[in-house]
Amino acid sequence: EHESDDDSYEVLDLTEYARRHHWWNRLFGRNSGPIVEKYSVATQIVMGGVTGWCAGFLFQKVGKLAATAVGGGFLLLQIASHSGYVQIDWKRVEKDVNKAKKQLKKRANKAAPEINTLIEESTEFIKQNIVVSSGFVGGFLLGLAS
Repeated sequence: EHESDDDSYEVLDLTEYARRHHWWNRLFGRNSGPIVEKYSVATQIVMGGVTGWCAGFLFQKVGKLAATAVGGGFLLLQIASHSGYVQIDWKRVEKDVNKAKKQLKKRANKAAPEINTLIEESTEFIKQNIVVSSGFVGGFLLGLAS
């Protein structure tokens, strides 16, 4: 029910880090602006397209691998169940699934403001970098198709 108190977190003060590392300050300082804006529109589209294609291609390969692993595992479990090697207590499975659903609902309700903030930040980023974002989406779709 409760999260364990054993979790420890390290806090990184970016202002102190920026004072110690001048390159960080030059790159992400107040007047630096988005790095991508310093390039031409064609370069931005190419940068977005290449990174999108790489992400789409990796997404496709990892997705196929994950689907194969999950499907294969399920198939082996079914074969083992029908052969009598494995006995599944379906009442216990149902009870555990219902318990997991309740915990998931609780955590989803707590995480809703954080998710909304993340969506708003992502939308703002896409609006500010529309050229790179559109190149990324196009490259991602091409990566999925290849």
